[in-house]
Amino acid sequence: MTVELQWPYVPPDGWTAADLDRITSDGPYGELDALKHVELVDGELIVMSPQTEFHRRVVERLRNELERQAPPELTATREMDVVLGSRQRPCPDVSVVTAAAADDLARTFYLPEDVLLVVEVVSKSSEIRDRETKPRRYAEAGIAHFWRVENNSGAPVVYVYELDPASRSYALTGIFHDQLECRVPFPVDIRLDALVR
Repeated sequence: MTVELQWPYVPPDGWTAADLDRITSDGPYGELDALKHVELVDGELIVMSPQTEFHRRVVERLRNELERQAPPELTATREMDVVLGSRQRPCPDVSVVTAAAADDLARTFYLPEDVLLVVEVVSKSSEIRDRETKPRRYAEAGIAHFWRVENNSGAPVVYVYELDPASRSYALTGIFHDQLECRVPFPVDIRLDALVR
């Protein structure tokens, strides 16, 4: 039996970050519940594409390493929305947030002040968003650290950025091919090939 997906109409004032919490099987946008996950970028709903095995491994293992290496007052999470404004609710692949913020088990999103680092693992379907749009929005919201992970023929390459508070934009502070070693937002040392093997 084939189930036909009924797409909802865009609300009269456009989509907002709050609308995403109403996307449930019994909510007004129940039709979208059949989708795995959506995020809101610049007021547009973005349906997340199926992920590759490279993407899945890097996200899962990087989150695990960051969680293992983080100090007690921080924790690492994956695929949890961050509300950056009324029309901005991206869902980073990995985030490092305060442990206090993560203690609220009923929450469905974090706020920029809860987040120290966001990581996007670039996919073919999201290259422009992951390389340009989302980093710009994270920086404008004041999130101090951003990492972008690219697939270089099956090997992860990590681009590390730090926020310049004067310009509210990210500055590239390093490109890592084999070993990711940095001191902020806390000391991190990760063998990158271990993320995919």
